Amino acid sequence: MKRSLIALALLAAIPFAAQADDKLSYTYLEADYVNIDSDADGYGVRGSFEFGDSGFYGLGGYRTVELDGTNIDVDNWELGLGYAHGLSSNVDLIAEAAWNNYEVGSFDEDGWRASVGVRGSFSDNFEGLLKANYVDGDNADGDFTGTVGLQYKFNPTWGIVGEAEFGDGGEIYTVGLRAIF
Repeated sequence: MKRSLIALALLAAIPFAAQADDKLSYTYLEADYVNIDSDADGYGVRGSFEFGDSGFYGLGGYRTVELDGTNIDVDNWELGLGYAHGLSSNVDLIAEAAWNNYEVGSFDEDGWRASVGVRGSFSDNFEGLLKANYVDGDNADGDFTGTVGLQYKFNPTWGIVGEAEFGDGGEIYTVGLRAIF
């Protein structure tokens, strides 16, 4: 499974290599609508900050969803570090590691996520993302997931983002408005 996701991510990078574009930005703020397995929905905020030209960036986010038909909220925090290595002028190989925290009522779960993938530009207005993830927690079994994402940029500052994460634990769909810096 892990090898298949990595091979798929590398194959997906091939179309990006034929285009030329400016360097990808890893500094942004985003507001999202979140839907989990069509059983919960809510909102989130996330962002990233690039540390100069080092390739490293910090990332973080918060999302809260309410389980349908209940008053139960699930809150999720994430804080991590990523690294982007340029494969070409418009394609980056990315690696991320992040701490996660989930709160459901009085239940509190810490965990982590490790990801590897590719991010690149199709054109001046379109970007794509493909990642293989491993997610684990204190009281949960580890799970391999895959993330597919697209961004349409209206101009150099504003874009709309859509992502889907698929795994044995379910699917998470995100649509958001991103401010790029």
